[in-house]
Amino acid sequence: MQAALRQCLGRVRWAPRVSEAAPRFRCAGLGSPWGSRCWSCGSPLPGAEGLPHFCPGCQALQPPGPRPDLFRLMDCDRSFRIDAQQLQRRFRSLQRAVHPDRFGQRPPKEQYYSEQHSSLINKAYQTLLNPLSRGLYLLELNGVEPAQETDCDADSVFLTEIMEINEKLADPKNEDILKEIETLIKVKQEELTKDVTAAFERDDLQEAKKLLAKMKYFANLEDKLKNKKMPS
Repeated sequence: MQAALRQCLGRVRWAPRVSEAAPRFRCAGLGSPWGSRCWSCGSPLPGAEGLPHFCPGCQALQPPGPRPDLFRLMDCDRSFRIDAQQLQRRFRSLQRAVHPDRFGQRPPKEQYYSEQHSSLINKAYQTLLNPLSRGLYLLELNGVEPAQETDCDADSVFLTEIMEINEKLADPKNEDILKEIETLIKVKQEELTKDVTAAFERDDLQEAKKLLAKMKYFANLEDKLKNKKMPS
């Protein structure tokens, strides 16, 4: 059955390792490495949490620090349960401060740093907004390797359910069937999200890992469904 399932699924995606003066905007997670100096004027940069990403002397934008904590960057608790509206407000606030459009008249190095920051902020937002990628990132921060394909092989009931949905998706396009599958996937993902939330809150990382592996299967089915619904 496992071999048949993999043939149906293909390979499941397994994770995610200023002409105007620059504002005096501070945020944890952005800025140069601790104890460094401004690339533009050489002024020493504070080296603590709350490190500015603009030089306090010349206001030049500094490069992102290495491997920033995305939760800290987005001003969120390191938790699977997040406030999506707060996350969106933080995203917009950060992008207003460092978006490349603000730096069109600045030196090329500063324009490059702006692009780096903007890309990092986009990555942080998308990672934390999506329950699956947020959960996988939490596992990574806790030193837990993500599940592999074979980790779900023992759950024959789950694998049978996945294979049956794949078989329906392989059938000729039928709008009623596709709607039924769409509803089923949504319900299953909501149930798994609740279970993952509970697992993280009781610090059961291994259970969270197993549940996230199942979420990956449904995320793959969701992608297949979207492709199936696209006009041919």
